[in-house]
Amino acid sequence: MRGETPVADPHDALDRAVAWLLAQQDPAGWWSGELETNVTMTAEQVLLYRFLGLDLESIRAGARHHILHEQRADGSWALFYDGPADLSTTIEAYVALKVLGLAPESDPMRRALAVIHRLGGVTSARVFTKIWLALFGLYPWDGVPSLPPELVYFPLWMPFNLYDFACWARGTVAPLTIVVSQRPVRELGVRVDEIVVPGTEPERHRVRGKGWLMLIERAQKLYERLPWQPLRARAQRKVAQWIVERQEFDGSWGGIQPPWVYSLIALALQGYPLDHPVMRKGIEGFARFEISDRRGWRFQACMSPVWDTVWAMRALALAGVARDHPALARAVQWVLDEQIADDAPGDWRVKCPGRVGNGWAFEFDNDAYPDIDDTTIVVLALLEAGDPARVREAVERATTWTLAMRSENGAWGAFDRDNTRALLYDMPFSDFGAMIDPPTEDVTAHAVEMLAALGYAPAHPVVARALAYLRETQRADGSWFGRWGVNFIYGTWCAISALAAIGSGDDMIARGAAWLCTVQNADGGWGETAYSYHDESFAGIGVSTPSQTAWAVNALQLAGLGQGSEAQRGLAFLRARQRPDGTWDEPQFTGTGFPRDFYLNYHLYRHVFPTMALAADRHAAVQEITARKEQLSRS
Repeated sequence: MRGETPVADPHDALDRAVAWLLAQQDPAGWWSGELETNVTMTAEQVLLYRFLGLDLESIRAGARHHILHEQRADGSWALFYDGPADLSTTIEAYVALKVLGLAPESDPMRRALAVIHRLGGVTSARVFTKIWLALFGLYPWDGVPSLPPELVYFPLWMPFNLYDFACWARGTVAPLTIVVSQRPVRELGVRVDEIVVPGTEPERHRVRGKGWLMLIERAQKLYERLPWQPLRARAQRKVAQWIVERQEFDGSWGGIQPPWVYSLIALALQGYPLDHPVMRKGIEGFARFEISDRRGWRFQACMSPVWDTVWAMRALALAGVARDHPALARAVQWVLDEQIADDAPGDWRVKCPGRVGNGWAFEFDNDAYPDIDDTTIVVLALLEAGDPARVREAVERATTWTLAMRSENGAWGAFDRDNTRALLYDMPFSDFGAMIDPPTEDVTAHAVEMLAALGYAPAHPVVARALAYLRETQRADGSWFGRWGVNFIYGTWCAISALAAIGSGDDMIARGAAWLCTVQNADGGWGETAYSYHDESFAGIGVSTPSQTAWAVNALQLAGLGQGSEAQRGLAFLRARQRPDGTWDEPQFTGTGFPRDFYLNYHLYRHVFPTMALAADRHAAVQEITARKEQLSRS
């Protein structure tokens, strides 16, 4: 009809998304979006600079701007976007701002201090915050739980040996045994006595905990007062050597902030000068993790180039980008080059000795810590986007390693095999973060999806046990828990992806899809906040986000419900909220570091997963058109 506005092709959204993604690729072949966390990363970097005597002037203005930019109207800082006020995060931000020169009588500082007092003051903070303050004499060391360096001598069978801890906790606890046992105090340049709520002063000298481990804690405190401590100095030297042996090529430890900063502090306490090659390399390595823009200067907890790259590859392949496209060719080569050598050292070998093959790590250079989650998705990306002959050897090596890393219950954790000693959570020290790395639903699902792509059948013993695990862990409402993504929407998408790929568990798929339909928002999207880690009644509840909507839509597509009203409304949500440049906005944190304690906003999630959902819809439409043409030709 004349004058009628033409209806836009719904698939234009996919074309714009693909164009945006291609434009973001680094010339070397990888993608890496910002990995946004809370402000403690920046605040602790400020405190680290002060402890090591590094010049703060280069970051002073930018760090102050970033911390203030993230402060909320009530004066607090949170662990995730729109989350509740977090006491420890607020304390660390407050102290860092004071170091950076912000006047205590300024409005942001007055509001922050009011929050600190309302939430109980420093005595109610987590152990890591107390350690940072103790380093500068702002909190008494006798109120910090003990961590004896003698742990380095504990054999594998003995509780609390270093390899009982998850790799990220192991890399943090080891240097902290030096820090906590030496009890250093250096000058911060400011006082923060005001963060102590009047009347709680005596509480600062008490370690919180319960049970029989508190008896060990008290014994440790008595031992620390003795003038003669057999083995302690030798144990500290052995821990220091353990630390040095695990420094990565880029200067980091594990490619993540906590082991990195505490390792530098520990080595400094052991007498390593700043110009020592290990120290210099560690400090210079910070540059890659720093970001400075209109939001200020900040430090990333880690980076995700391998993870981001392989999801980008999968999205482009699903969108119909040819295997010989230059972007995919570069990405495939970069990924192949990133596979860790079979004989490379790694902590995973302690419980998996003599194994061949190897996988991929999360980041550029943390080769000591390949992980199953990255490795399985890398294999899928190589199979979908690479030349089969070109990727065959790498895939075979990765498959061998993945199978070797399977835990006794037939499922997979992220970094280690059978890392399940939950006793660690009873330690007085263990009040923040995940201490162990047990098998989880999402990682196991990715392993099953990889094995399906390699031709494994549901009846194969390895697959059968993994499928039994997924059946056991499906919740009564049909959803699955998500360890590394927020939360039940993510876990359910992962499980359905695996079950659909392997061609088994139709009843589980149906129940999972039905649950997703029940939690769809009125606007057609899906959302879930990190509150669901604290209270499962929040499962599937939250403001709609592009990444979580895409997970739900893709799960429904794989469940055979892609043309249903729920999936189509989800796709409409994605198309309507796409920015003119082809991407999406998503301030919400939909990635998980430690459930209940540390969350992530992967800036590429908002893009790659909507692209995949849109691509799957176009693929289904093309298949339908092709089928109709074939039917007409036969009639």
